[in-house]
Amino acid sequence: MSPAMATDGPALAELLLQRLERAGGGGLGSLEAAAALGLEHQQLVGAVKSLQALGEVIEAEQRSSKRWELTPEGKEIVQEGSHEARVFDSIPAEGLPQSELMKLPSGKVGFSKAMSNKWVRLDKNADGGPRVFRAVESVQDLVQEKLQLVQRGEAESLEEKDRNELKKRKLLMEVNIKTYWIRKGSAFSTTVTKQETDLTPEMLASGSWRDLKFKAYNFEALGIMPESGHLHPLLKVRTQFRQIFLEMGFTEMPTNNFIESSFWNFDALFQPQQHPARDQHDTFFLQDPAEATDFPTDYLKRVKKIHSQGGYGSQGYKYDWKLEEARKNILRTHTTAVSARMLYRLAQQEKFTPAKYFSIDRVFRNETLDATHLAEFHQIEGVVADYGLTLGDLMGTLREFFTKLGISQLRFKPAYNPYTEPSMEVFSYHRGLQKWVEVGNSGIFRPEMLLPMGLPEGVSVIAWGLSLERPTMIKYGINNIRELVGHKVNLQMVYDGPLCRLDA
Repeated sequence: MSPAMATDGPALAELLLQRLERAGGGGLGSLEAAAALGLEHQQLVGAVKSLQALGEVIEAEQRSSKRWELTPEGKEIVQEGSHEARVFDSIPAEGLPQSELMKLPSGKVGFSKAMSNKWVRLDKNADGGPRVFRAVESVQDLVQEKLQLVQRGEAESLEEKDRNELKKRKLLMEVNIKTYWIRKGSAFSTTVTKQETDLTPEMLASGSWRDLKFKAYNFEALGIMPESGHLHPLLKVRTQFRQIFLEMGFTEMPTNNFIESSFWNFDALFQPQQHPARDQHDTFFLQDPAEATDFPTDYLKRVKKIHSQGGYGSQGYKYDWKLEEARKNILRTHTTAVSARMLYRLAQQEKFTPAKYFSIDRVFRNETLDATHLAEFHQIEGVVADYGLTLGDLMGTLREFFTKLGISQLRFKPAYNPYTEPSMEVFSYHRGLQKWVEVGNSGIFRPEMLLPMGLPEGVSVIAWGLSLERPTMIKYGINNIRELVGHKVNLQMVYDGPLCRLDA
């Protein structure tokens, strides 16, 4: 078999074994073997490694050596001559204007070297400007000859100063070569027999295992690493949500207080104390500590007034607002309580500056646990405060936000919230379910909420909230949901279930 036909696999390995057989007991080097077989050295190294995997067929000792190789520019000079020789050949008997010579591919480098070798001379006073003439009748291109020696593997015949000069001109480079010295092993053979890796029931039943060669077991080899440590899909999407908010210029709000007073969770949002959401069957109330005591006094009075008497053009709710109700501690039912604190802090600044806030964290509801309800879930919230914001700004911000997430088909539906007016529900079309799925709620905070805080008139705050779980399911799609929760699953229940709470 010719080397050209045996470029890889068992054929190349057998070719190497046959060469080793002819070499006798002394062995042979991989570089010399590759040259003799007309192969790239790396191809031969691959054959050596495949033979080593078969056991004791060969013994291969790795060695390191240095050798000189031509650079791409050096290979070009071997073919076409050195730059200075090409410049010399391009000059006619009547000379050549220096400006034209410098336009030649080898002009700049070749002219400098030819001048150093005194092959050419420059007449600066010639008619028409500086002109270059030949200074000798003929030249010997020693650079080309030296590089040809290197190409033939005779680099060691050059003097060290010549090699260094060629290296300095980047025509030659010294490379480290890892080679193998190959000898016959105890199980040497000129043919390659595939070794079995598994002992099968069929081999045992037929007895064929007695005549087969098995690959030696490597007790030092690492096994396949078990799959572990995967991020939960919610954490993946949470990270993506956070990155989207940061890209849009939002600042993350501190959300590390799961316990909140009813004042910040409800009253500051202009939610009346008789609202059904404040009943025990919807909210977790704390027994110890049962009440909060630290409130901004002036702000608390303004909140009481807007609830019980009205103000700022609103007639309020006209009921007897009670401090003891506002002091009750609860597990927060939404992260809007954090937004209220941040907006109050913003209102206390000497001069109002526009702000964009976001939060992603857990909230709690006193639900009866069943197939469609959990007692806690994650809420995402975005808030933008600035002068003159409108419903159009809110819709544009929502479209940008969801488009970055990969949800492009949106619809908006009018809705009611106690602390936003106007309010909108946000829907996205899901191709898997072939229906519009609600993904969030939004609106513009009411003046009854903002003005008692001390925010200037004319400042509007647009806000939106959604559960983390529902967009996660939309983003991951039906097939991936099946992989996450099992193939035998009612997809409608998944979307309507506790992983996809909408009442954030």
